[in-house]
Amino acid sequence: MITEYMLGDGEDAIKVAIVRSKRKSLGLEVNIYGEVKARVPNRISDRTICVFLEENEGWIRRKTAIVQEGSPDQTQIILRPKELPLKMRREFREKLCGKVERYAQSMGVTYGRITLRFQKSRWGSCSSEGNLSFNYAMALIPEELVDYVVVHELAHRKHMNHSAAFWAEVERHLSGYKDFRQKLRRYRIDVS
Repeated sequence: MITEYMLGDGEDAIKVAIVRSKRKSLGLEVNIYGEVKARVPNRISDRTICVFLEENEGWIRRKTAIVQEGSPDQTQIILRPKELPLKMRREFREKLCGKVERYAQSMGVTYGRITLRFQKSRWGSCSSEGNLSFNYAMALIPEELVDYVVVHELAHRKHMNHSAAFWAEVERHLSGYKDFRQKLRRYRIDVS
């Protein structure tokens, strides 16, 4: 049983990791780092996988090129935070807590508890008591977008809404926030 497959050769070769599971269909994904995975049923033959990959080589090359160039398009990038090793989760939590502390000081706000969860659609939230909740998927997005989510949630400590005053507060601490909001829309979170 193959665990990886090389599409093409030389400098243009693309490595595809083969991930077998109880699923019934074949699927492809390209993550934010340009890594390619083929998710396939447990009992499918190596030959069928190879044919499938060859037939979809054009799609794979287009998607990896988009990720590498960082070109803005409508492509959704799928994040699977549950696949993060425990060590990486702990490291991210520590880094995130430091970031929250620094931004809170510069914004002149306080906060309560910080929790991290696996959530399907929310990047973060702020309760009326000042407790902050963030998504583990943030460990898989660019640093600038993590900053945006942190500033967004801390801005709710001054404005518990999305009023003009709220967005002015976000902009005061992160001038490119509109671009960051747009970039966040490219990501889809899979917590299955």
